[in-house]
Amino acid sequence: MKHPRQPAIRLLTATLLLGLSMTASASTFYTISDSLSGSVKAISDGTSGTSGSFSSDKIVLAARDDAASYVASAGAIRGVHLEAAFMHIRELLPAARQASDDELAQAILAI
Repeated sequence: MKHPRQPAIRLLTATLLLGLSMTASASTFYTISDSLSGSVKAISDGTSGTSGSFSSDKIVLAARDDAASYVASAGAIRGVHLEAAFMHIRELLPAARQASDDELAQAILAI
């Protein structure tokens, strides 16, 4: 029989892991975030069909839950929406090709 508090403990553990992973790589996250923002602006300035950010991009928005699972599990859980978003972002942003999957997942969560 499962303990009645087990789901709450799992949620707390996932939240703590997410917080620790984001704190541990905060400076890397800001560097990638700045780089991605600059690249998005450059693309939007040069291409009329590209928006100024990924905040309305359907592929990236669909990957948010997968990105949260990826970060909380330290990369053990890789959903198909997240994989599609990684490919999509790297196709659009040359700077993102050098970013790690961890950095991109955290950037997706920040959108």
